Amino acid sequence: MRRPPLSAQEPLLIRIQAQDFDVATELKRLGNGGADVGAVVTFLGRVRGRAEGSNIQSMTLEYYPGMTEKALEKIVAEAHQRWNLLDALLLHRVGTLRPGDQIVLVAVAATHRGEAFAACEFIVDYVKTRAPFWKKEQTSKGARWVAARRSDREAAQRWGGKPPAKDGSA
Repeated sequence: MRRPPLSAQEPLLIRIQAQDFDVATELKRLGNGGADVGAVVTFLGRVRGRAEGSNIQSMTLEYYPGMTEKALEKIVAEAHQRWNLLDALLLHRVGTLRPGDQIVLVAVAATHRGEAFAACEFIVDYVKTRAPFWKKEQTSKGARWVAARRSDREAAQRWGGKPPAKDGSA
């Protein structure tokens, strides 16, 4: 049974912030310890130290306030519609980050692990290709903007629906 669309009364745990976060603290908020939560699946994204043959010194993430939050809400709401989720969390950082820094946390609570794994992967795939974030890497070879990779677009396409644009925009 699929969950109906989220109502205006149901809070979505979606945040965009510059400051770091504590994974354990964030996970305590998920599902409020409900007795029906049988699985919590998480994804933690970090800044890599190398990409495309260059050492990454830093990555700057920018976003469009208001528009980006709405895009993230839409992604999480669609996951709630596709799977019987009890709760979901999506936290994304912006600003200048260094290799090893945490960028994104996606966590999904469900009664069963299959739905939790699928929903978490769906959210990550769609955030990578449909959320309006812009990433600029400062590398040992100079600065460069990061575009959505072909493999990211292909991963998102397997969920159906309109494929994302080649430039990564929705």
